[in-house]
Amino acid sequence: MIKKRTLICTVIALLSGIIGGLTAAQISSMLHNQKCLNQLWGWQQICHVVVTPVAIWQGSIAGIWTGTILGAFFGGLVVRKIDYLG
Repeated sequence: MIKKRTLICTVIALLSGIIGGLTAAQISSMLHNQKCLNQLWGWQQICHVVVTPVAIWQGSIAGIWTGTILGAFFGGLVVRKIDYLG
């Protein structure tokens, strides 16, 4: 029974980390690309090419960490065994 709970908690944490990484990468990319909007057209394209990979990297790493930690916490709450007194 303990192995099942551990597996469920692990799966919830990993899925939450993946979803958090993807979501944070999208948000970070959009926010960083807004900095390129006040450039001329040619420079704007170059700015997007330079800024996007860094934004995706930073956002995904932060999202993976945050999502995994929160997923593990909530996964633990879902699978915890409640001991009743009496």
